[in-house]
Amino acid sequence: MNSEMMSTQTAVQVSNLSKTFRGQPALQDVSMRVATGEMVALVGASGSGKSTLLRNLNGLQQADAGRVEIFGNVLQLEGELHSKARQLRSQIGFIFQQFNLVNRLTALDNVLAGNLSQVPVWRSLVRNFTKVEKMRALSALERVGILEQAHKRASALSGGQQQRVAIARCLMQGAKIILADEPIASLDPDSARKVMELLTILNKEQGITVVTSLHQVQVVQRYFQRSIALRQGQVCFDGYTVDLDAARLNSIYGSAAEELVMSGHSEVFAS
Repeated sequence: MNSEMMSTQTAVQVSNLSKTFRGQPALQDVSMRVATGEMVALVGASGSGKSTLLRNLNGLQQADAGRVEIFGNVLQLEGELHSKARQLRSQIGFIFQQFNLVNRLTALDNVLAGNLSQVPVWRSLVRNFTKVEKMRALSALERVGILEQAHKRASALSGGQQQRVAIARCLMQGAKIILADEPIASLDPDSARKVMELLTILNKEQGITVVTSLHQVQVVQRYFQRSIALRQGQVCFDGYTVDLDAARLNSIYGSAAEELVMSGHSEVFAS
C-alpha cells in the first residue's frame, strides 16, 4: 500500500489471517492495514472472502491462524479472542446487508440497543434507558436524517430507512470504526446512494474509519480512494481505486469480473 494513502495511526492491522470452512479456504494468509480515518472498500465476487474478513475484524468469527489488532490492541490471535475483545468490539460498529434490526421494536429502541455495552444488563432487558440516553439516540436518528421515524416499528420502515437506523445504532454505540457488509445490496438505487453518501459524510466529518465490502465497481469508484480486491480468500490488489480498472479486474477475476459491474444501479452511481 502506498504510504501516501496511509496516516500514522493504525485503526485495523491484520497479519497472516487464514480461515477454512469444511476444508475449503475462505481466507488465505491475508494481511492489511487500515489507517485511522480511512475509508476502504473490500471488493470481490461472491465467495471471495469479503464477509469472512469483515467478521474476523470484529471477532464475530475467529480465524484458524493470524492476528487482528484494533488501535494497536490484539483482538484475536491464532484463533483465540483476547480477554479484552469485548472492550475492543465496543469501538466497532457492524452494518449488515439485512439490517439486523428487531422488527417489533421502534427505530428509537433499535438505536438505543447500540448502548447496551455501556449499561447494566438488567436495564437493557427491560429497556430502562435514561432521558440522556434517549436524547442521544434521537440525535443519532437526526444525524442520519430519519428523526421523524423514531417511534415507528422497524418493520414499517423502508429498507433504506432501516439501514440508516443501523448506522444510527453505530453512532449511539460511539463506534470509531464502522464495518459494513454489502450495506446497499438489498436497497433500491436511490436508497443505496443515500446510505453511501451518509457513510462518506460520517467518515469525512467525524473521522470514523469505514471498511465496506462491495461488489459494485461503480460504487467503489465513486466513493473510495482505496480498494482491496479479494479472490478466493487472497488479497490480489491493494491500492488506489483508480488503478482497479477493467483490465485489472479482468486479470484478477476473469469472466467473474462481470459480476462486479452493476446493471440496475449503474446510472445512479456513474461518476
